[in-house]
Amino acid sequence: MSVREDIKILLARENITLTELAKEASTKWQKKFTVNSLSQKLSRSSMKYDEVKELAEAIGYKIKFEKV
Repeated sequence: MSVREDIKILLARENITLTELAKEASTKWQKKFTVNSLSQKLSRSSMKYDEVKELAEAIGYKIKFEKV
């Protein structure tokens, strides 16, 4: 599964839009997250790990590594 799919699933679970995610992340991290930049990064798969972590935490999720 791609980061794009993971983020879309989280947004659907939480019933929020990408716009709301950008606003929440900007508030929580005091960084500028825009809908346009998030959308472009997700479509190009060019989002950094730190950004994914911050977005997940902005809506109450934590990234966890599990040994399989």
